[in-house]
Amino acid sequence: MDHFPTNWGRPRNDAFDAYGTYPIHQRPQNGPKDAFSAGVQRTQQPIVTGTSVIAIKYKDGIMMAADNLASYGSLARFKDVQRLHPVGDNTVIGAGGDMSDFQYIQTLLNELDIEEYTAQDGHSLGPAEIHEYLSQVMYARRSKINPLWNSLLVGGVKNGTRFLAYVDLLGTTYSASTLATGYGAHIAQPLLRTAVEGFEDVLTEEQALKIIENSMKVLFYRDARSLNKYQVATITKDGVNISESKHLETSWSFAEGIRGYGAQTQ
Repeated sequence: MDHFPTNWGRPRNDAFDAYGTYPIHQRPQNGPKDAFSAGVQRTQQPIVTGTSVIAIKYKDGIMMAADNLASYGSLARFKDVQRLHPVGDNTVIGAGGDMSDFQYIQTLLNELDIEEYTAQDGHSLGPAEIHEYLSQVMYARRSKINPLWNSLLVGGVKNGTRFLAYVDLLGTTYSASTLATGYGAHIAQPLLRTAVEGFEDVLTEEQALKIIENSMKVLFYRDARSLNKYQVATITKDGVNISESKHLETSWSFAEGIRGYGAQTQ
């Protein structure tokens, strides 16, 4: 560790030591070289990214929410992006992370839906089948999908059974009555568990919506890459409904009374 304050904040030069005095010997690379290493990299450095997705089970189905922001690096650039995608008649997926990867996943799912429809065999893919398909896709392409890709949430209702599950870029899967991705896994998940676990079979749609709205408000207050404009997906036995964009009612007046940080000491 560099203990000299005069050196703090300076861009690091890997060719020299911590104090910029002695050159560091660079070992030559004698190993095999990939002739295509300079070719297509498939978004190894993400450009446009989305933040948290949250989802819960309630008495009649699944409710899922995600804001409409896609950030261009640190810039809140795109404010009308839908990160909830319907698949078939009774499934919705929600995604955070790199949006180009999400678009690719959407293309795969649309092709799968068309293929299933044209088979005309009387069967349709439900949320469990979609989740299994995505877990295999993510695992098979784990070296090609952006390593900063967060995760996907898959929710749906088929034959009276509620399904809510998670899958990430390594093909890791699990199911729970409350799920959240990104920053929401740290901030919103405790709130969701407290409000939902043990009450999944008695929560009404109105109560579930209130829990979702409260969690989205907390995320907007706490997550620098979130937006107060969001959408809610409701999946029941009657089908899928993704709302128009909603706006959170927030208040920042309390910030004027905060003291003790930086120059504000009184």
